[in-house]
Order: sequence, then C-alpha cells, then structure tokens
Amino acid sequence: MSEETIHLTVYRWAGAWGPFKVSIPCGECSLTKDVIQDTIDTELQGVDVAVDLRDWLTEWWKPLPKGGWHAPIVIVEDKMVSQGAALNRGVLTQAVIEAHAKRSALSGNHVFGKETCPHCVRAKGYLDDAGIDYAYHDVVKEPRALYEMLARVKPIVGPKTPVTVPQIWIDGKYVGGADDLQKITQLDVEPNMDRGQCSLSPGSLGSKAA
Repeated sequence: MSEETIHLTVYRWAGAWGPFKVSIPCGECSLTKDVIQDTIDTELQGVDVAVDLRDWLTEWWKPLPKGGWHAPIVIVEDKMVSQGAALNRGVLTQAVIEAHAKRSALSGNHVFGKETCPHCVRAKGYLDDAGIDYAYHDVVKEPRALYEMLARVKPIVGPKTPVTVPQIWIDGKYVGGADDLQKITQLDVEPNMDRGQCSLSPGSLGSKAA
C-alpha cells in the first residue's frame, strides 16, 4: 500500500463476545460488501482502496468513537459514512474521492463541465482550437467527477463560494473557468503531442469559473 491508499473499514454483523455469538446472517452486511466491491471496480476505478472487513460483535467498542454502533458500519479513513443499513454507493464514492483528493494532485489537462453549459462548450472550443488534448468530465452524468471537482475546487475558492462549471486544470495547475482559459490560450501554445498535454503554465490566475 502507498501513501495514497484510502483505508475503508467495514464492521459486519458477525463474531462473538463472551457467551454471545452472531448466528443469523446479515443480509444488509452482504449487500454492503457487494456495493463496496462493485463501486471500487467502477466509479472508483484507479483509486487505491484497501478494505478491512471486521466482525462487529468481536470488536464492538472500536467503531464507537466514530459514532458507529449498528452494523453494517462503514468507515472511510477516520470518518463514519454509513451504519445500520445497506451502503449507498454515492455516499461511498463521495467519501473516498474526498479523501483521495487530499492526498493526490491532478496531472494533465482536465475540464469539469456539463452538457447544457455554454461556457463549458466555449472552454472546450478554446482547447480544441489550440490543439491541446484534455480529459472532459461531465459532473451531471458522472458522480465521481462531481465529487472530485468539488473536493479540489472548494479548498481553492473557499467553502462559501459557489462552484460553477467549467472548472479547468492545465498541466495539473488550476486555471478556473472559461474566461481564465481564454486568456492563456491566446498566447503562443506548443502542444506536446507525446504526452497529450501542453506547455502552458497558467501561473497566477483568477479562481472564478465563468
């Protein structure tokens, strides 16, 4: 495991404590386990997630400091995200992506936007005209994209500033919105076709999206 590994702990309705022993299978614990695995394979593909499955009755006191007392209990890093019911995959995706964003930086060129946003279309046009390759993330259709955008933008613009689209990164550096991108794409740009990135260095740019 690397420093970027996100640790996920699951306490299931199982185990023993003194004369007490869990003998009835927990259907929601089984569902939670399946949801976790499928979410890791799909929405969280590429994120290093380590899952630790534990028996709640054997270690019932361990999740208590996090507020967990009713299995199934799901803890991402040190934060309890679900208990007492089958896990919602959106809740899991958000928690893991938020933790992942704190530990890893974006590399390359990225545009976070939505299909109905004219400013997003404009931003993609600037990049296309400049011959710059980029990854486009639809924050409406892709839950992971939404959570990643918010997790990365909020620390930059502040918790009280509304986050609009598009949100753009060039060479791993935060640019802002379409107007900010337009300012730098008007410069001479020499795309690096081998890397699919470009030689732009945004430097100090505004943090508001158009």
